[in-house]
Amino acid sequence: MGCFSMGYAFDSKSGQVIMAALLLMIVSFYSGTLFGNNAPLYVSQGVSHSSSSPTNASSASNGTTEFTNRVALVYRKTPLVIPETGVDVCPLVFNEYIPCHDVSYVKTLILSLDVSRKEELERHCPPLEKRLFCLVPPPKDYKIPIRWPISRDYVWRSNVNHTHLAEVKGGQNWVHEKDQLWWFPGGGTHFKNGASEYIERLGHMITNEAGDLPSAGVIQVLDVGCGVASFSAYLLPLNIRTMSFAPKDGHENQIQFALERGIGAMISALSTKQLPYPSESFEMIHCSRCRIDFHENDGILLKELNRLLRFNGYFVYSAPPAYRKDKNYPAIWDKLMNFTTAMCWRLISRKIQTAIWIKENNQSCLFQNAEQKLINLCDAADDSKPSWNIPLKNCVQFRNSKTDSYKLPPSHERHSVFSENLNTIGISQNEFSSDTLFWQEQVGHYWRLMNVNETEIRNVMDMNAYCGGFAVALNNYPVWVMNVVPASMKNTLSGIYDRGLLGTFHDWCEPFSSYPRTYDLLHANYIFSHYKTKGEGCLLEDIMLEMDRLIRPQGFIIIRDEEDITSRIQELAPKFLWDMESQLLENEEKKMETVLICRKKFWAII
Repeated sequence: MGCFSMGYAFDSKSGQVIMAALLLMIVSFYSGTLFGNNAPLYVSQGVSHSSSSPTNASSASNGTTEFTNRVALVYRKTPLVIPETGVDVCPLVFNEYIPCHDVSYVKTLILSLDVSRKEELERHCPPLEKRLFCLVPPPKDYKIPIRWPISRDYVWRSNVNHTHLAEVKGGQNWVHEKDQLWWFPGGGTHFKNGASEYIERLGHMITNEAGDLPSAGVIQVLDVGCGVASFSAYLLPLNIRTMSFAPKDGHENQIQFALERGIGAMISALSTKQLPYPSESFEMIHCSRCRIDFHENDGILLKELNRLLRFNGYFVYSAPPAYRKDKNYPAIWDKLMNFTTAMCWRLISRKIQTAIWIKENNQSCLFQNAEQKLINLCDAADDSKPSWNIPLKNCVQFRNSKTDSYKLPPSHERHSVFSENLNTIGISQNEFSSDTLFWQEQVGHYWRLMNVNETEIRNVMDMNAYCGGFAVALNNYPVWVMNVVPASMKNTLSGIYDRGLLGTFHDWCEPFSSYPRTYDLLHANYIFSHYKTKGEGCLLEDIMLEMDRLIRPQGFIIIRDEEDITSRIQELAPKFLWDMESQLLENEEKKMETVLICRKKFWAII
């Protein structure tokens, strides 16, 4: 992941940085150099069209191009038929449609959900007949997103036109309104004076004033209830990668803000199911006023954090029970201490509204506490099974002797790590090395074929990441990569995390937990062929629709797959309002195969 150099929002040069950025943005807006073309190329009058054309577009008298796709509220039907006029376009009101986090659908389930554990915040995908099957439109006045690294601090207001966070969190410097822009000063509930100062303090607390987070061995972080992800943004200069997540709740559109800024994040909730990440993947888990009741339900949520935390990793807890002595906070703190002590965590620092524990590798302590009935130990963990739709376990995981000796190298060496986890599931060192070299070569071809500046691509998703070779090949580009491992494939995600990368499990028969228009590049390597026998909901057209929802206008979709599949996609691409070029590149067997370079048109409803 490429880093960047910009002044922190609260350092001595902040005024100069902000002024320079604003001047650059004003000039670039009119010249089109920094933000690209901010006018949609394809528009609709917002009514159904009766005519059709092979290109799904016709020229209007005012010089714009009008697409023939109908604007209509359409639900998924079986059998699935794509209209001759193209895939229908959802009405404008559905511009933020997230199928598996649809509040209106969740309300119909509420009586069957455990609201006391906030189960309503988890994924709840409607059945096929209740899912929309139409292209999600951009909102009114949508603009091509501001490019990284300026986007860390500024995004277009019209792209995320919600004022609630600025109103309730402005005093904590989450986000402020500045004319046509949202400005992110880098603050948070517990670091309103800036994330950089807070991050430095955490490093001092962990190292007893002797060092920083990298020197403490922190490389991968899980930020629980991340807000607008400023904590993650200010960890980037330290070469620390953060998986940030938050639910779709009363903190309106926080994950949408994070992704619009170019910061890796996803919608998720710590409630009744395991988070979709492998065991022992993070050196630090961070909660800054994350509004999670870790002291409830026998500490089961802390046990999930214990599953995810590596040995000698840290849990950073900045929340009222760590420092307030009023109300019921002391009783909550006592419960937290009892649960963490039972899991053999050790409190190493508690000051300035923050408490930090370390998860030590103390197997004898775990067995002793289990004998005393303070905890239950899980059955020997089977990490070959993806943590996808698995209920939380009220027990503490422990290592067996085989994995106990496995240690990861420092940050700069991790990309070349061949994980023991990969060896366990039957992937050899030679396969791993071959995959790494192959993607190094392919990424160069991709960039040449896309023919764009490096700054035009920021948010990247590899929909079938395998060993993470594609993400490693992008390391020197100014991007971050969401590595997705399908839950029905081998669990290579543990190996991806061992390489210092980030990712999640997912089932592409369902929509992803993200807002529309959040990725600049989707990479789909043989994902369609994997799902072609999985039945309704997993059809090629279903996956293409979800791709279209996730990709930004003018974003790229690169597809490699079997010839019958790429041929079908070539037929369908115009109906999805994608431009497409077919290229031939060598595959891993040194044979030529079709590679589709698709680009989503910038269209809008007017």
